[in-house]
Amino acid sequence: MIITMSSDGVVQRAYRFRFYPTPQQEDLLRRTIGCCRLVYNKALAARTEAWTTRHERMGFAETSRQLTLWKNTEELSFLNDVSSVALQQSVRHLQAAFSNFFNQRGDYPEFKKKSHGGSASFMRTAFTWNGRDLKLAKMGEPLNIKWSRTLPRNAKPSSVTVILDAAGRWHVSILVEEHVKPLPKAGTQVGIDMGLADFAITSNGEKTANPRFRKRDAQRLRKAQRDLARKRKGSNNHRRAMLKVARIQARIADRRKDFLHKLSTRIVRENQTVVIEDLAVKNMSRRCKPKPDPANPDLYLPNGQAAKRALNRGITDAGWRMFRTMLAYKCEWYGRQFVVIDRWYPSSQICSTCGKNTGRKPLNVRAWTCPACHTTHDRDVNAAKNILAAGLAVNVCGDQRKHRDALSQCEA
Repeated sequence: MIITMSSDGVVQRAYRFRFYPTPQQEDLLRRTIGCCRLVYNKALAARTEAWTTRHERMGFAETSRQLTLWKNTEELSFLNDVSSVALQQSVRHLQAAFSNFFNQRGDYPEFKKKSHGGSASFMRTAFTWNGRDLKLAKMGEPLNIKWSRTLPRNAKPSSVTVILDAAGRWHVSILVEEHVKPLPKAGTQVGIDMGLADFAITSNGEKTANPRFRKRDAQRLRKAQRDLARKRKGSNNHRRAMLKVARIQARIADRRKDFLHKLSTRIVRENQTVVIEDLAVKNMSRRCKPKPDPANPDLYLPNGQAAKRALNRGITDAGWRMFRTMLAYKCEWYGRQFVVIDRWYPSSQICSTCGKNTGRKPLNVRAWTCPACHTTHDRDVNAAKNILAAGLAVNVCGDQRKHRDALSQCEA
């Protein structure tokens, strides 16, 4: 993931690896992650209470002083047994979450749960790195990291984050500076229409099938979730059932991310300009959820309930937002142009040949003939061509209404 990028092509890039701690290391890391979660939640509760009860704002400095006071109490003296840098970073992460909330880049911060795993961040003063071995603070031996790929030559990590996911797997994320060379210029542009039957449809007619990773493991996931629902909360059987569900979900997420990385990398390498729609995935998913019956809120309206649920699952399983994020930072890395057109642009209604708006069409209409020029269109390919034309118009003259001229230039 791209963090920052300078004018000379230097980026801060995080490399993530699996590692397998010894029992002593795992005990220390679990205590560290637990303390970081405790500090984060206590700081969030203190800041929320200060505002709701006294209308006072607690900033980073006040929260840091609270952390020092907590460490000096007898009740929380165990906070001194773990790295102070990791605890301080938890306060910084909370400050960043509040900054995103006040700048309307995110929701209000939520309390962290133990069942979701956790993480702990270490800055340069809290780890040692000799080019091969990584040793964290208060740890006697380096981590047993499985180097699935190599770090940049002479890399000097600026921070290290240890992650325990919900499936019980340990990862370490190493943040380094790296110089990314732009790719040679390509003479092609592409518009991409996102869908469910086909994941991505390009303006040149290529269709990438939707893998539907969740659907592949749907039966296993349903069985594991039913088993979890039968277990008593807080019991060992409940924890084991939760872990089984988390492992299935982690398998789905890993395969989805691998697919999106490979597809986005190929598209960026092959095209100089990439144009997509600004899809409001959250709103689309909300509209596809079954609506409650006003007379009985515990029941759902039967009409189209199964279809709505299936459509909602398909939207959330596709990963459109993650795909857009990957395209954005990879285009920035490799010197490509990335254009996002307005979500209200009627790409499916306009004829890409003559430009006539033929009106809205239901989702079951996959092909149609333009009444003006009598051209037969594939619905998705036609939409992708219009998306490309609109993106080129925005890129050249900033006016989406001139998409016809841009489309003719593209086809020429």
